[in-house]
Amino acid sequence: MSADIRALAAAARQASQQLSSATEEQRDNALAAISRALQENEERIVTANAQDIAEAEKLVASGELGEPLLKRLSLGGSKFIGVIDMVESVASQPDPLGATQSAVELDKDLNLFCISVPIGVIGVIFESRPDALVQIATLCLKSGNAILLKGGSEASRSNRVLADLIAAATDGMEGIPSGWIALLEGREEVRALLDLDQDVDLIIPRGSNEFVQYIMNNTRIPVMGHADGICHVYVDSGADIDKAVRVAVDSKTQYVAVCNAAESLLVHADIAAPFLAAAIPALQTQNVELRGDERVRELAGGDLQPATEEDWHTEYLDLIYSIKIVDNLEEAVAHINHYGSHHTDAILTEDRQAALQFLRTVDSSSVMHNASTRFADGFKYGLGAEVGVSTNRLHSRGPVGLEGLTIYKYILEGDGQIVDTYDGPEHRPFTHRRLDTIWPD
Repeated sequence: MSADIRALAAAARQASQQLSSATEEQRDNALAAISRALQENEERIVTANAQDIAEAEKLVASGELGEPLLKRLSLGGSKFIGVIDMVESVASQPDPLGATQSAVELDKDLNLFCISVPIGVIGVIFESRPDALVQIATLCLKSGNAILLKGGSEASRSNRVLADLIAAATDGMEGIPSGWIALLEGREEVRALLDLDQDVDLIIPRGSNEFVQYIMNNTRIPVMGHADGICHVYVDSGADIDKAVRVAVDSKTQYVAVCNAAESLLVHADIAAPFLAAAIPALQTQNVELRGDERVRELAGGDLQPATEEDWHTEYLDLIYSIKIVDNLEEAVAHINHYGSHHTDAILTEDRQAALQFLRTVDSSSVMHNASTRFADGFKYGLGAEVGVSTNRLHSRGPVGLEGLTIYKYILEGDGQIVDTYDGPEHRPFTHRRLDTIWPD
């Protein structure tokens, strides 16, 4: 393994121990410095990003890079403004550290506290989207974690400029140690990062299913994330057609190359004819290629490409929608739970009972009622930003913001008590009384 990678990881471990005790004010001051540095260097960032885009366009033309990755690459215009807004949103969030999650009196003058603390050192491996680097770095800084970042080669210039500016902006600031952020750039460094289980506490991969599975299968470090974004919109028999068309179109087309864009559209048989009569032209106007099952194609006059079994398993990240007619809500839920990736799924209906059944039984990290799947996002959820979306069932689920980057530890404060007092033949009973105390009081 490269000595440089080991050195960066060791420095991150040391930095994480110092950063965990930085005050909220110190961390927020650092975030403000990052925001200023990015705004003052917009031209430098956009220039580097334009070079990445130009190179990526050549790779797309030669078939070496997928079109969805190119679409995620840009930092220009409103995207840059969004990056700045996101940094400031993270800074405005409540401090996730030092919160008293529970307080229990075990006995008189023997009190147990559960307190939120940083995870430690987090390694994030991501493709394209250089704005993700800023999201990840600022969330980790606010939550007191050190970060090792490995971006895709297609965004190498953008990532290097952003990482350098962030590190320089916080250099020498009170409470903010050097080495809290590091960018890994060589492909071989991914393999090296996965071996650093002594220094890295958590890996968050962001990319294709194949990529995420590779990460999960090749490290002893805990992995948090999702492998696919196979999201569904289900149009129930009780849907308002105008509302349903609007949401179904937005879920697919608002930003197509992201994990919370819908890939499959399920339609109740009782509403299929009027809904599809309105939805198909609305989607085709947005240049969406539609693939339907036999019943959908019959209603559409046979003009649509047939949907295959593979379509139900596919995350397109493109202007493609597979459509299926179902006979009832239960069939829709069964389809979603079987073919979906437990990411984000929506029901469109005015029937409150049908909506509640869907929301309770669909096994996904985010479920929506009469709202676009595109809302499944840390910034839109008010989390400031996100390091990614987790479909795990442990620790954190859904968009992972500040709370998802913290863990807890127990603090026991006593006055000379010993266990033998409570375990002996004439043992003293515990009180186990809940307290309203905030640590440290």
